[in-house]
Amino acid sequence: MRYFKRYLVTSALPYANGPLHIGHLAGAYLSADIYVRFLRLMDKEVAFICGSDEHGAAITIRAAKEGVSPQEIVDKYHDLFKTTFEKAGISFDIYHRTSAEIHHQTSQDFFKTLYENGEFEEKESEQYFDQEAQQFLADRYIKGTCPKCSHDAAYGDQCENCGSALSPTDLINPVSTITGNTPTLKKTRHWYLPLNKYESWLKEWIENGKLDGKELHDPSDWKNHVLGQCKSWIDGGLHPRAMTRDLSWGVDVPKEIEGAEGKKLYVWLDAPIGYISATKEWAAANGKNWEDYWKDDDSAVIHFIGKDNIVFHCLIFPSILKAHGEYNLPYNVPANQFLNLEGQKISTSRNWAVWVHEFVEDMPDHIDVLRYAMVKNMPEIKDSEFTWKAFQEYNNNELVNNLANYVNRVVVLTNKYYEGRVPDFDENRDLVGALGEMETSYHDSELLGLFDKLHIYCDYLRKYDFRSALNILMEISSNGNQILQFNEPWKAIKDDEELVKVVMNLSLQYLAALGTAIRPFLPGTSDKILALLNLDSVKEKGELVKMMDELAEGNLLIPINHQIAKPDHIFSRIEDEIIAKQVAKLGAMTVEEDTTKPALKDNISFDDFMKMEIRTATIIEAKKVEKADKLLELQLDLGFEKRTVVSGIAEHYSVDEVVGKKVSLLANLEPRKIRGVESQGMILMAEGENGSLSFVSPDEGWPNGMTIR
Repeated sequence: MRYFKRYLVTSALPYANGPLHIGHLAGAYLSADIYVRFLRLMDKEVAFICGSDEHGAAITIRAAKEGVSPQEIVDKYHDLFKTTFEKAGISFDIYHRTSAEIHHQTSQDFFKTLYENGEFEEKESEQYFDQEAQQFLADRYIKGTCPKCSHDAAYGDQCENCGSALSPTDLINPVSTITGNTPTLKKTRHWYLPLNKYESWLKEWIENGKLDGKELHDPSDWKNHVLGQCKSWIDGGLHPRAMTRDLSWGVDVPKEIEGAEGKKLYVWLDAPIGYISATKEWAAANGKNWEDYWKDDDSAVIHFIGKDNIVFHCLIFPSILKAHGEYNLPYNVPANQFLNLEGQKISTSRNWAVWVHEFVEDMPDHIDVLRYAMVKNMPEIKDSEFTWKAFQEYNNNELVNNLANYVNRVVVLTNKYYEGRVPDFDENRDLVGALGEMETSYHDSELLGLFDKLHIYCDYLRKYDFRSALNILMEISSNGNQILQFNEPWKAIKDDEELVKVVMNLSLQYLAALGTAIRPFLPGTSDKILALLNLDSVKEKGELVKMMDELAEGNLLIPINHQIAKPDHIFSRIEDEIIAKQVAKLGAMTVEEDTTKPALKDNISFDDFMKMEIRTATIIEAKKVEKADKLLELQLDLGFEKRTVVSGIAEHYSVDEVVGKKVSLLANLEPRKIRGVESQGMILMAEGENGSLSFVSPDEGWPNGMTIR
């Protein structure tokens, strides 16, 4: 793993169209905050950048629903985000916003450079248009069936069920989210980024970490699911992607470019450039040169995101940076997967979420407990789950019974035996160590053993393995408790005062180490521990690396005769009634909706139903659709004719399994091209709760072509 002079760390810009929930916190913000605090403790030069994404189509959808202007929406949620992040202890160096003038200017300058470099392809295309609303539909104004997983509520830019990036024309049975009507295709002109032309260097950069023969990163340091998703997209073939939209809200295409009127920058061009504009703003306010962080070879750009943003941060944004020239590509993109809640997916539409702004107001004394629980359940390599019961158990069994218990015992005994002063000791005095063996030297064994533990801790943090790093800290606390338990100073004080001095001095050194090392995870707890030791709070200016140097030399972290404070609890037990209240609150959020009963779509008229022509058919041939892992091209026999249908069932059925299957076919669905194949209908499938699919088939013996009603 390479070490850099400086680091530019970003967290995904949250859409300013609704509050933050704990899934957001676990996905892109807490992990980044831990990593940044660690870098600061190691005396690294770092800028931690984030801000509100205020130009997505989701903002205008929210504004329309609430009957207010988009500006009112972004102002409301930007202020809420900023306050929430601060209370949750997320230590951004700047929390910016994409509505800022410097961002509009930076984004437009980027577009002009790409335009002048000849990187864009300007072309006329057919895009979806809502006749009733009289407007072109941005990606988030279109919903339909995902061609890859058959989820029936995919957006025009992404399926939130399988995480696939999409284009509106990929959707099966698209509808306008404005009017509910089926949109029509209408011609418009836009500028496209030719991602297909970048496939070769993207593949080399992603898979081998090299670009133009220069090593830029080590692929073995990247998470497997990040590399896997990138490889899948590249292997499937990249396509030009429009970088402009027909919208009324967003960053204007520079007016000096012919045809710019009425055009806005695509949000996935505009939003990641927000990292750059925020860096400019921060650098100007702090006497820094922003270009050092984005263009210097001794600087690393690291993006913390959720898995639904992988394709944008690993393929599209790097392509934009490379096409512009001069900018560093990301050194790593440690994307987390999704956090579920009490056995269900977090759902903002159903209000099934723990909202962070409500948590920090309801439970302000438990912010570090939430951070701890988030790390213990962090979806680093697979989806994970938050439950209120586990939250309580982490607090009571680990933070109270282990860490807080150790801190309290050491502080109480030091005050009791030595009037709160760090005792002097005979460094040659034997004591029983954490594993029960006889230790012969305080300096040569216990402090060096502590150093070894912290060295492993640092290695985990460098590898973005935050759960393992936190476990090391709790092991140190457990070892401290074991040293007390094995040596029983409360008994030995009567017969062996010298042993007690060694035990208590060692325990105080452990506390001083924990007070500093726990800072990235539990900053409030770090302050409390160091306050009990009457030591300065951590300023995150190289304290960890200095402490490691002291331990390596066998030096004390807290000096002899230093006066500590009186005992105080750093954590307290969370009783059942507090948890019951939170569980009840979560249940009350969806009280009007029976969660055991699936949400039904809007009613249709009987006449609309009678328009559907559903017929029995048999699959007689099948093959995989090229460059589409989830699609099968099927030939169906309807008795009176044969049809070609493209169906997203390849992940559930092989080619051999489907041939001969009797199916139900929606036969009068308007034909549409999917991956170059004209699909003439849709096969009806039943979807299970786990995403499994099953054919809706007539009984055996039914001939093909019979009407289903």
